[in-house]
Amino acid sequence: MTTRSRLVLAAVATAVIVVPLAWLWWSSLLPDEYSVMTMGYMDYGDGQAEHGETGHMESDAISITELTVPADAKPDVSVDLTVRKETFTLASGRQVDGYTVNGQSPGPTIRATEGDLVEVNLINESVPDGVALHWHGVDVPNAMDGVAGVTQDAVAEGGTFSYRFYADQVGTYWYHSHQISHEQVKGGLLGPLVVSPAVRGEPKGNEVVDLPALVHIYDGVRTVNGFEGDVAVDAAAGQTARVRVINTDNGPMSVWVSGAEYRVVAVDGYDIHQPDTVSGEAVLVTAGGRADLEIVVPDSGARVELGGNTAILLGPGAEAVTKTAAPTDFVDFLDYGSPAPLGFDPGTATRDFEYVVDRRPGLLDGKPGLWWTVNGHMYPDVPMFAVAEGDIVRMTIENHSGEVHPMHLHGHHAVVLSRDGEPATGSPWWVDSLNVRDGETYDIAFVADNPGIWLDHCHNLPHATEGLLAHLMYIGYTTPYMLGGASGNQPE
Repeated sequence: MTTRSRLVLAAVATAVIVVPLAWLWWSSLLPDEYSVMTMGYMDYGDGQAEHGETGHMESDAISITELTVPADAKPDVSVDLTVRKETFTLASGRQVDGYTVNGQSPGPTIRATEGDLVEVNLINESVPDGVALHWHGVDVPNAMDGVAGVTQDAVAEGGTFSYRFYADQVGTYWYHSHQISHEQVKGGLLGPLVVSPAVRGEPKGNEVVDLPALVHIYDGVRTVNGFEGDVAVDAAAGQTARVRVINTDNGPMSVWVSGAEYRVVAVDGYDIHQPDTVSGEAVLVTAGGRADLEIVVPDSGARVELGGNTAILLGPGAEAVTKTAAPTDFVDFLDYGSPAPLGFDPGTATRDFEYVVDRRPGLLDGKPGLWWTVNGHMYPDVPMFAVAEGDIVRMTIENHSGEVHPMHLHGHHAVVLSRDGEPATGSPWWVDSLNVRDGETYDIAFVADNPGIWLDHCHNLPHATEGLLAHLMYIGYTTPYMLGGASGNQPE
């Protein structure tokens, strides 16, 4: 073989290797600007597309910008939230470089009463990358969901945006950034939201302690409401305390009580029907999730242990209560409490979806790595789950990825039907944030009663940046907002 022939052969061999790799790299690049309406593929869940449509968009589609509350309705609760990127001092005295809401982190607790029209005026004073506020767990109208690039443009530095929604759901919720959320939430752009029931009759005299306990890790240190270590709460023996635990971090957290029994009276804002008394067991609160614990304060006081390195101290003698070791047994909400009507029949589902989480090597936006997949597809080729208003929807979530994932569907609450084939037998277990461990399979169901384009993602927020997300789309609706481009929208 001549030298020329060897060179030609080497060039051909190189091309055989390089050209496919170059094509794979090029094809993995994300456009500078793109819409969720044109990414991925449609999944109708065995249901038929309305009007014979098979694509993402319809010429007569309704813009999600129309999904609001009446502009002339007068708010019952009006709050201004000014956000800044700055160095701030926690309640504990430690300085943090991150984000504040009204000069503090966590931001102020927003309180409303069932039925109130809530208006929150967001002012971006100095967050250079823009900001949007998501009302985690509140099934707001779609245009108020606060997801940059899906339901609005990120509010640029110096800009404002008003969120308006009815507080129709009693319970414990929270708000947080959904623009570059993996950084801004970690840095403290968040706060609690509590919706109390409308007064019905005389309040019980001993129910006087109602405490949101927002748990967040700043620079590796777990805090509750911005305090490090134990936090004493004024409570007398015999009083009933409701501790509203909010886990704002990326992983699950164990919560238990030392020195007293307790009941779990609500999960993700929904009451547990006839909750049992708990002793010697912990509650696993997933990332983004909430659990309301009710404790009758004993004479000697009690400790609500939050992850094992900080606690709420209830009662004057709580400082002397011995901290118990973290229980190895957990409250299983599959059979906790007593059954109650769901209000719909999952057996008559008109849509049936699979959400299978796995992992494989590949290229995402030109970067090699081990990336998450949804139903075998890597971002942005992820499913668009299509439903029609009024559908009863069932979804099977399977995790084969090697890690736990807190799955969060915006705009809806779903009821857990089974785990690994074992049917739910206790109180209806309603969730908006579901802890799905490696190897687990959950069947859930919900009614499609809140039109729009909704994010359905892992609330370990770095996982979402690595492609672990999909969308739920109501057929006949569209969004004008774009990801990337001049808007700079980056919801994850």
